[in-house]
Amino acid sequence: MLSLTTGLAPLVLAGLLGWTGAVKVFSRGTAQQAPKTALARMLRSSERATTVLRATGAGELLIAAGLLVIPANPVPGAAAAVLGAGFLAYLGYGRTMAPESSCGCSAREDTPITWRAFARAAVVLIGGATVAMAQDTWWPTVSERTAGALVFLAGAAAVLVALSADLDRWWLLPLRRTRLRVFGHPLLGTAAGNHQVPVAASVELLENSLAWQAAAPVVRSALLDHWEDDGWRILQYSGVYGDGENARPVAVVFALDATAGRDTGDDPVVRVGYVDADSGEAVAVDELSAVPSRKSLPMAG
Repeated sequence: MLSLTTGLAPLVLAGLLGWTGAVKVFSRGTAQQAPKTALARMLRSSERATTVLRATGAGELLIAAGLLVIPANPVPGAAAAVLGAGFLAYLGYGRTMAPESSCGCSAREDTPITWRAFARAAVVLIGGATVAMAQDTWWPTVSERTAGALVFLAGAAAVLVALSADLDRWWLLPLRRTRLRVFGHPLLGTAAGNHQVPVAASVELLENSLAWQAAAPVVRSALLDHWEDDGWRILQYSGVYGDGENARPVAVVFALDATAGRDTGDDPVVRVGYVDADSGEAVAVDELSAVPSRKSLPMAG
């Protein structure tokens, strides 16, 4: 097993660095994600952070190429180990200075720095050191122990996927959705078949929707009331519609699927309506482009 590990370490490490490097260099998301990273906070510039991320990606691609072509040479392995140590130092500093920011490790992650980022950096450090000391090539191992090599590489790939937050949407979110469908939501203690989510989850989903962005200038309160009606979760806020002398107090009422949550995939349909606070009549407003439907919404009885 040890010989299999040392023999295939250059291939595994090259795959990891080649993937993260290619994303940083070639993805248009690099510039979009750079402002959200701890690196942008450190450099106090999104543009400089983008440049550093792309330069780091180019270095990763160069090291990956070296690991594939000249794995017996200690230089690519040593360079990977130094890179991994640098990643760990950066993650530690970034976690302390900007804990809410992402690391930008693959230029796609938008989640805060967690243990998974540290674990992946440790893999680069340990893998690089192993390759530099072993000075072994990977192709004899693949050709002579093909079955074992395939099993090892599949296991290594699974570990790396599990350590990559930006890949969660391909395996972790579907797994969570399946668990919710089978066992119900754990916070509600429901049986399978009843999939309503907590109100706080509905509020979070609403506040990240286009409908909320469109109606937010009218809203003047936090959540005041909520109820369920025919599969819809109704969320009521107070607000002021109009300006100056035409301003009038209204109830802002949103409706969305009571079973929708962050783990359910696509953005849910959100309906919104304004109800005059004095008369209880629906307020006629221009169609909001961000809202798919604006039917009359049931009020609490």
